[in-house]
Amino acid sequence: MPSLPKVVFEDEALIAFDKPSGLLIAPDRWDKTRANLMGLVHEKFGHSVANVHRIDADTSGVVLCTKTKPALDFVSGQFQSKTVEKVYHAVVVSAGPCAAPWAGGAKSIASPEGTLPYTFRVDLVLKEDDANPGRMCVVRKHGKGSVTDCRVLERFGAFTLLECRPQTGRTHQIRVHLAASGWPILNDPFYGNATRLLLSDFKRGYKGREDEKPLLARLALHASALTINHPLTRERVTITAPLPHDFEVALKYLRKFAAGAKRR
Repeated sequence: MPSLPKVVFEDEALIAFDKPSGLLIAPDRWDKTRANLMGLVHEKFGHSVANVHRIDADTSGVVLCTKTKPALDFVSGQFQSKTVEKVYHAVVVSAGPCAAPWAGGAKSIASPEGTLPYTFRVDLVLKEDDANPGRMCVVRKHGKGSVTDCRVLERFGAFTLLECRPQTGRTHQIRVHLAASGWPILNDPFYGNATRLLLSDFKRGYKGREDEKPLLARLALHASALTINHPLTRERVTITAPLPHDFEVALKYLRKFAAGAKRR
């Protein structure tokens, strides 16, 4: 049984955790024995603590909970009215124009040189994929609108570090948006490709290829910050979670060895 994740913010109304990649938010629909964040939270703090939003199990980062019913109602209302500011960081890999059937004819937004513009918006209609339950697909109609604003932070040849600000909260939104644009998130098992981040691919003279492990072996998506109006003070408050250690290590080596590494 995993331990309760690190608390990154707490007061009399709120408590927020830095959820690791791989940990579910709520019980799994099919396997009730799998560990989940809210099970750990309720075990320690009781059932008065409630979850107000979700991130994918494979995504790491900020998960916010409330301690009282008035706080839950107030914060939940902000998610419903889309006034919550969310910031994610993602490492994406060039895949060229996307031809995946779930992309619904979405076109790559990359330049003719194959690079992403420094800022861009992805605006697509999404729905659950009937052929693959639990996954999403891009459609022209009969779905829900979704918008993500993105900004390039650093370029590392075939890899790019992005800041993503979703304006809506659809399932797998950032993952689908980036993949449908031709730049899937590294290690995305649903919407990505087989690209691995290996030090041997860009460090000259690297030894040990036979048993080499990827620098980053999980979905390269992290929920870095969440900004809400506090339920007691009504003032804006930002809750943050630093990039995980494996994420930082991967970026360190990309900055050091990747050809043409460039910061914005």
